[in-house]
Amino acid sequence: MTVRHSNVTAAQWAPNGSSVESADLTKEENVIFGSNVFSIKTQRERLPDDIFARLQGTLERGEALDVELADAVAIAMKDWALENGATHYTHVFQPLTGLTAEKHDSFFGPTPDGSSIAKFKGSELIQGEPDASSFPTGGIRATFEARGYTAWDPTSPAFLLDNPNGTLLCIPTAFASWTGEALDAKIPLLRSMDALSKSAVKALRLLGDDDSNRVVTTVGPEQEYFLIDEQYFFARPDLIITGRTLFGAQPAKGHELDDHYFGAIPERVLAYMMDCENELARLGVPITTRHNEVAPAQYEIAPMFENSNVGSDHQQLLMQVLQNKARDYGLVCLLHEKPFAGVNGSGKHNNWSMGTDGGKNLLDPGDTPSGNLSFLFFCAAVIQAVNKHQGLLRATVANIGQDHRLGANEAPPAIISVFLGAELEKVFDTIAAGQGDPDTPDATLDLGAHVLPALPLDGGDRNRTSPFAFTGNKFEFRALGSSMSLAFTNTVLNTIVAEAIDDLSEKLEAVGGDDLTAGVFKVVKASYTENRRICFSGDGYSEEWQEEAAKRGLKNLRTTPDALPEVIAPTTVESFSKYNVLSERELEARYEVWVEQYAIGANIEAETAASIARTLIMPAALKHLTLLDAAKSAVLETETRDLTDQLIETTKALEAANIYPDGIEEDLLGLAVYARDSQLAAMADVRVVADKLERIVADEFWPLPKYVEMLFIK
Repeated sequence: MTVRHSNVTAAQWAPNGSSVESADLTKEENVIFGSNVFSIKTQRERLPDDIFARLQGTLERGEALDVELADAVAIAMKDWALENGATHYTHVFQPLTGLTAEKHDSFFGPTPDGSSIAKFKGSELIQGEPDASSFPTGGIRATFEARGYTAWDPTSPAFLLDNPNGTLLCIPTAFASWTGEALDAKIPLLRSMDALSKSAVKALRLLGDDDSNRVVTTVGPEQEYFLIDEQYFFARPDLIITGRTLFGAQPAKGHELDDHYFGAIPERVLAYMMDCENELARLGVPITTRHNEVAPAQYEIAPMFENSNVGSDHQQLLMQVLQNKARDYGLVCLLHEKPFAGVNGSGKHNNWSMGTDGGKNLLDPGDTPSGNLSFLFFCAAVIQAVNKHQGLLRATVANIGQDHRLGANEAPPAIISVFLGAELEKVFDTIAAGQGDPDTPDATLDLGAHVLPALPLDGGDRNRTSPFAFTGNKFEFRALGSSMSLAFTNTVLNTIVAEAIDDLSEKLEAVGGDDLTAGVFKVVKASYTENRRICFSGDGYSEEWQEEAAKRGLKNLRTTPDALPEVIAPTTVESFSKYNVLSERELEARYEVWVEQYAIGANIEAETAASIARTLIMPAALKHLTLLDAAKSAVLETETRDLTDQLIETTKALEAANIYPDGIEEDLLGLAVYARDSQLAAMADVRVVADKLERIVADEFWPLPKYVEMLFIK
């Protein structure tokens, strides 16, 4: 089949018979949200009243389940799962790979009479023992030691995953070594949530709130992704192996016309989105938004706010559903941060806030921010935390895909800064100055047409170049990569904000006196004055900001090898040890794992690029030379021959770079730096030549689907 015939085939899509049927959603029986979740509603229906009350009370107090309670819950969960077609259960956990992992166990066991019986005990619900020998541990446990434990997290509800051949009960769990050290993303996140709650409740007592007993951090992530036809994906070894295109000349049209952004969603893509949303609804993931993103073939999906733990679990599930469902529509979902050079990459905006068990959002400024003491206090704590741990926050969003995106005039820069907006910045500046009116009067925006309503005028515009922006009643950390787990970033946010809250609480206690307002203003003034260097409202892409940030003493950690040492910096170790979120050993383990993953990922990319260049692109260029030789076109032949010689030269240089220097593998960070400066640099040289060849080699000889096909055939 020729390239053009493949394109015609890819463009011809019709509904495949598995479309989502319309239903009357005003009828309760047609509402599918949470139908595959062992939710509080399901627990209430299936557990005895006393057991249900004890379970909810235990969860509210954050206590461990006793055996009797666990057995009762296990029986109810097993019966519910069996009634819905489940034959197996699994403890789903998040090892340090950034992905989710699972081992399936059968409910059924043989009986003496030759039949079988379904069994599921509380001990099996609470604890599992997967073979942990091949998961990265950063030295916490030796490779030959296989024992690891999964522990049920009852605060994140169990759910059912449907498959054409059966159903699986999935139980969210934590993953630890046999010595009890965290080998996953969930344990530190739960620890950090407890730490922040404890610090925030103490602060609320000082601020006159005697009713709140717990503070929960919430997250609402916005997930970006690409969709391409699957036949193009499987014709690209680089996409299969690395998740991004290592070669590809820029098409005549990219995203410069902005004609894709928020445009009408293509029919096949919309059908896919609806199917994903229905599946996620059954799993209790509350999706609210879908739309075309900036780049062609790029889209976005966003759920509502949930507590950080459940939101993190749901985000892993969301990425899994996006990738699995795409195949039903002849598509492949790409979650790499930069699958296509020259067009925008994909991020995951992490909208983070804090709320009390009484429903109060601690980052909601109210009608007059200057009069909301608790808001000013907690907002100042966030600013202080970000300033002190700016390097660590940058490290939480570092991976090999991010190095192609951060600071590339499409995503936030590598320099971490806080955007407050005009109104809030005025409030803090006025407090710092100790004079003036910090309040901005309400205003409306007149659109000049009488049929259009007057809109409330916001106190400031949004800043898309800011990594950490205040957006009304939350902070939006915009620097996460699309393939990344939310867990470590939110673990860090919770921990560093808890530390800042405690610091401000101690200072507020030290101020003393009966005038709470004066005390809060004094503490906020001192904190903001000391940390205001992190606040910036201008263009984060500009060269001027790079220079200004350097003058302010802000860190500019451009690549992953630059950023990851912040994970084991003394300030990080001190803070995380103090709040029992991650020990020094656990932090060092994560650092080692992530540095190694970067180096290995770069090596895989470099080996793949060298193979494609030698076995696919060189033969195509040589075929084209044969064509030109037969045509007696000396000018075109010279042009192609020169580029072919350059391709051979740069490919050999890349192959040489893929052989590690002696002894370098013993130095993990040195290996990562070598991968960045030698292997990835050599890859870039090969690509420059290959992409030039793509523009002149006969289309029938070119071995790889081109950008114009992958991005625009939908």
